[in-house]
Amino acid sequence: MAPEAGRAKTLSVIVPVYNERHTIRPLLEKVAAVDLGPVGLGMELIVVDDGSRDGTREILRELTPVIPFVLDEAPVNQGKGAAIRRGLERVSGEVVIIQDADLELDPGEYPALIEPILAGRASVVYGSRFRQSVHGIPRLSLWANRFLTGLTNLLYGAELTDMETCYKVFRSEVIKGIHLTCRRFEFEPEVTAKVLRLGHRIVEVPISFSPRSRAEGKKINWRDGVRAILYLLRYRVARRASLLKHP
Repeated sequence: MAPEAGRAKTLSVIVPVYNERHTIRPLLEKVAAVDLGPVGLGMELIVVDDGSRDGTREILRELTPVIPFVLDEAPVNQGKGAAIRRGLERVSGEVVIIQDADLELDPGEYPALIEPILAGRASVVYGSRFRQSVHGIPRLSLWANRFLTGLTNLLYGAELTDMETCYKVFRSEVIKGIHLTCRRFEFEPEVTAKVLRLGHRIVEVPISFSPRSRAEGKKINWRDGVRAILYLLRYRVARRASLLKHP
């Protein structure tokens, strides 16, 4: 469905990157190849290198003349959440999507992910890995995700199946209006908690998923799970005004 006049015209894709020299080139090629013409959108690609030390930054510099994207280079590694916050400062599009650099998810699914926003049915959309069958997820990771998603639903009255998904899509005024403090992987619970506390309904869209192992570069660990629990509890009782970004 094409956007109505005066509504969304550009999709801003934020790619936080840290030490992904094996996947960053094919990932950006996949993103750049997505055809948003049928839904009437252009694309703004923002890549935030979070202090990579494995050659990723050099690859990104080589790619800038080939693939059109904005490159933001953080001086030191601060974490996924910090990189996303840096990327948000550069967003000029009306819709924002977060894209990990690890090839676990398929950018070709952007049209399905943004459709509920373009249709006016949602201001926030999550791509759920668990609304269709998925294989290859380590059992511990699956249990951890189910626990955190269940805790989110219990605390915030939601009906999510995948709180920890990377594919989170927002109308830009929604995500830009939220006061974010996250530095690492706590972006997921923080933004989810604040979106729900501020009264936004999250619509889920099924997505495909090709999980990778820790040996292949998976970075999240059990400490991030503990932080997620603490963030979910903290923002359930936080003052609503503290959730909003103020001038």
